Amino acid sequence: MNASQRALLRLHLTPGLGRTALFKLYRRFGNFTTPLQAPPQHWREAGLRGKLYNKIPAENSEKFQQTCHKIESLQVRLISFWDDDYPPLLREIHDPPALLYLRGKLPANDGFAIVGSRRATSAGLALTRKLATTLAQHNICIVSGLARGVDSAAHRGALDGNGSTIAVLGCGIDQIYPPENRQLFDEIQYENGIITEYPPETPPLAGHFPGRNRIISGLSRGVLIVEAAEKSGSLITGDFALEQGRELFAVPGALQNPNSRGTNRLLKEGAQFVTEAADILQVLWPNQPSRKEQRQSNNFTEQLDEPALKVFHLLGYEPLHSDEIARQCGLTPMELSVILLDLELRGGIQTLPGNHYIRSQL
Repeated sequence: MNASQRALLRLHLTPGLGRTALFKLYRRFGNFTTPLQAPPQHWREAGLRGKLYNKIPAENSEKFQQTCHKIESLQVRLISFWDDDYPPLLREIHDPPALLYLRGKLPANDGFAIVGSRRATSAGLALTRKLATTLAQHNICIVSGLARGVDSAAHRGALDGNGSTIAVLGCGIDQIYPPENRQLFDEIQYENGIITEYPPETPPLAGHFPGRNRIISGLSRGVLIVEAAEKSGSLITGDFALEQGRELFAVPGALQNPNSRGTNRLLKEGAQFVTEAADILQVLWPNQPSRKEQRQSNNFTEQLDEPALKVFHLLGYEPLHSDEIARQCGLTPMELSVILLDLELRGGIQTLPGNHYIRSQL
């Protein structure tokens, strides 16, 4: 850790000094080293109680040194709100964490959250895993909370698809909760990311999980709830999703299943209906191919000359009229006609009525 990170860590470990206070200090001082030397009066000018100043752990205190040793031994990275590598979607929410503790790495691809019951049915777990696998194969990062049930199935499905996943904890970065997820924890941190806003040694208290849930939705473009009882904690994640302007999805369930009451209510209130991954992809990533499709597309485009490549890249999965293609590609109708015929014979595009064309699923 550099000096700035150590200063921020000391402030983050100060009892009673929370996220809001850290933002106030940064607005007042522009960094986190100056507040450690500033008189209490300057803290009061920043809108904070001067008494907090006396609670900051000393640089040489045993507690602070132990925390630093743990962070370094576990290879934990500190990412502050003001760092360039802070997750951009999370930065947009109204109450972003000031500091994240990270084990592993944060994938750069789009995030999608999948959450649900800790006591999900076998059918719910199987569907969760399948959905997560398919989304991961489309280069979408699966975000969840490493809890029992749906969360674990979502992470496992992402790993099945050789994709990326982020686990958000409601405890310290050195805590594995639930304990039976130790192997899953290790698999995720090896190639993906585990994050929390709570300092090391923070236990998994019930009051921490709503805060954890806002991060799960904050990291994601959409949130899917697979199974949730009427008062499930997963519904809190859904509330955060709506508050943060994220798309909310839900899987319908049997009326007699208590675990479906929450999700069925969400669907009645306007959540997107999901029974397969295509339901999510069509809303958020309508033109995003899977890795297999991308490889096939790359192999296909390697065989094309420049004019044909230009036409192929212009076409997507929404119909486009030949006149518009010719205009955007700067081709005569005769030149375009030859290219379109060749692309269709190769299986790269399809002809629709009215001289419209779309890209084929190679």
